[in-house]
Amino acid sequence: MKSSTQHERLRPIQGRHNALVKELRQAFARGELTSDGHVAIEGLRIVDEAIRSGLRFRAVFFSSSAQGKAGYLLPQIGAHVETVLLLDKVFASAVPTEAPQGIAALVRWRGSSLDDLLALAQAAPLVAVVGVQDPGNLGTIMRSAEAFGAAGLLLGEGTVSPFNPKVVRASAGSVFRLPVVRVKLEQTLDQLRANNIRLIATSSHKGTRLDEAKLVPPLAIFIGNEGAGLPRAVLSHMDEMVVIPHSSSVESLNAGVAASIVLYEAARQRTPKIGK
Repeated sequence: MKSSTQHERLRPIQGRHNALVKELRQAFARGELTSDGHVAIEGLRIVDEAIRSGLRFRAVFFSSSAQGKAGYLLPQIGAHVETVLLLDKVFASAVPTEAPQGIAALVRWRGSSLDDLLALAQAAPLVAVVGVQDPGNLGTIMRSAEAFGAAGLLLGEGTVSPFNPKVVRASAGSVFRLPVVRVKLEQTLDQLRANNIRLIATSSHKGTRLDEAKLVPPLAIFIGNEGAGLPRAVLSHMDEMVVIPHSSSVESLNAGVAASIVLYEAARQRTPKIGK
């Protein structure tokens, strides 16, 4: 009986031009928030992470072939959320993946402010991302930032949107919980300085060895573009360059990998037992 009741909540929508379906499609295609502050997400694991993170749902979409999962998800989402059932071909037209799992949603983004991050930076490092364009790299940086206790992320100009569906997927849910603020970098550098936050950048070839660098807060760790690194105008503001020792046969480390290694070392210095 309960399963039947849950399925009765699903409102069938057959046309791909339905306003709600169009909103989902456009949110995925643009990789940005909707006009009322919702982000499009897809897949059972990511929807589960949104629930676990306490996000508010606006709507949940099931494909016909995946409606059996409604009995598991709907009790966790709440009775007030709109839930719709789409034909498989309509669902596939709205989501970006080639082999969709049949579950998608619009969830309310939990925003943060720069002032929030400046306050948090007194106890944990910030990560400032500049010009990182690969969604997988940004998602990895977010996941590592949460794993190693960073205060949050500052996203500078030229960086892929945190609402890009590939970023959301690569972050494995960290994007829902980690404070993320998009900033104009030049103005933000002055504010970081005003709050006595040290600015360090990673380098492929020169600088203080990572194991010799002091990485205790207040601190902002700058990660640059995958190929070009940080702009010279940004580098000129850095207090210190940090290099991760690696084989000379490798030109440089992947941006997500480099950020993860530095974040681990920063966490180890704050809580030495993390490495034991």
